[in-house]
Amino acid sequence: MKVRNIQNIDAFFHVIDQCRGDVLLVTGEGDRLNLKSKLSQYVSLAKVFATKGEIPELELIAKDEEDMARLIDFMIRGDFSAA
Repeated sequence: MKVRNIQNIDAFFHVIDQCRGDVLLVTGEGDRLNLKSKLSQYVSLAKVFATKGEIPELELIAKDEEDMARLIDFMIRGDFSAA
């Protein structure tokens, strides 16, 4: 799934941390980084700093259906209250 315009990065990573299964970030080169890993989150943050604090677009793969629903809810609501 492609997600766009993530403005609250802290809330986004909080949702990722609440996921049960792996959540993979697919890079432009086709590499897959597991966002459940703090190291991968830091690598992702380096891109955020290059884009003035917002994530314009990401491709994510959630292994668990409930996690996918959690991420979709975050994108619709813009918060993590349902996480």
